[in-house]
Amino acid sequence: MNFQGTNIEDVVIIEPKVHGDERGYFVETFREDKLEEFLGYKIDFCQDNESKSSKGVLRGLHYQLAPHAQTKLVRVIKGCVLDVAVDIRKGSPTFGQHVAVELSAENKKQLLVPRGFAHAFVVLEDDTIFAYKVDNYYSLECDRGIAFDDGALGIDWILNREVLNLSDKDKTQPKLAETEDVFEYGTNYYA
Repeated sequence: MNFQGTNIEDVVIIEPKVHGDERGYFVETFREDKLEEFLGYKIDFCQDNESKSSKGVLRGLHYQLAPHAQTKLVRVIKGCVLDVAVDIRKGSPTFGQHVAVELSAENKKQLLVPRGFAHAFVVLEDDTIFAYKVDNYYSLECDRGIAFDDGALGIDWILNREVLNLSDKDKTQPKLAETEDVFEYGTNYYA
């Protein structure tokens, strides 16, 4: 596995090694020991999730507050998405900035989205299957979101707004500047 840091501390792109021949391929999609060695700390994933979506579906920007904050390790099994992580750690030198990476069944890249970040993806191909690990269980009381179209974030979703398909919840999320439900930079949300 190849681990690449990004322009935002702790957001990591992971490129697994693909072993293929005329029969198909084999790939290790997760290695706890290798991830821990790269990060310098351990993440205990407790749940796997999967969704199937049509082209134009945009899910996010979502996050969970402490004590149910989540780290996500995301990947695409079939199709392609633009995956986005936004730093919402107040006081962070990269607060409000984002990482955007194309994840596809073809490139097999993964993105590690740590606690303290909002996460979203837009589907670029029909029948895309998106899978992710989380290190904390979902809590309705801690569930929060940020407007996908918050101009201050400067996210290019690639697709025209007219073709985007959002849930009612995601259509009405506040802008980052309008919410106080964020994280504090420097706080250990893994303790």
